[in-house]
Amino acid sequence: MYAYIKGIVELIDVESFVIENNGIGYRILTSSNVTSKLKLKDNIITYTYLNVREDDMTLFGFLSEEEVSVFKLLISVSGIGPKGALAIMSALTLDELRMAVLSDDYKAIAKANGVGPKTAQRVVIELKDKFKLEDVFVGSDLSDDLSDNVGSDTITETAMALTSLGYSNVEALRAIKKIENADTLTVEELLKEALKKLI
Repeated sequence: MYAYIKGIVELIDVESFVIENNGIGYRILTSSNVTSKLKLKDNIITYTYLNVREDDMTLFGFLSEEEVSVFKLLISVSGIGPKGALAIMSALTLDELRMAVLSDDYKAIAKANGVGPKTAQRVVIELKDKFKLEDVFVGSDLSDDLSDNVGSDTITETAMALTSLGYSNVEALRAIKKIENADTLTVEELLKEALKKLI
């Protein structure tokens, strides 16, 4: 019903904000990752999802269409409602969520408030084919190489080596993402650079 609402931020709390448009204040539920970026009196566009139940209509909003898409994917998982999706999106950034799903790191997802290990495993199983590794590295030097499947084996091997050293999959992929020109490095070189980022 609503694709987006453009207006001025009039109120912010931990899990929602109010945006005023033409004299109407819309209460928008969102993640803490979003509210932490907002400031009072900011003029913003919030991309929305309207959740309709028999006794309630609730607006959920985010600062990008990509966030709305991920929110919709999360609520499509059996056992995850809108509040569970927001909890996951508050605990993890979009990239961290993708990393967790792609690397079967359900424990990272289970850290979200109210999300148990079984539900987190369902998120991994049901969304694994919806995310791509190159999406995690959008904006980095790796994105083009990964889309051509060049360098993805090196990244996978390096991530596996880091996890064998006791780092989580999310920590491993986060460290690799920070490395410039990672696509030109060998596994050994990439591992050394990644370890520097993790220390």
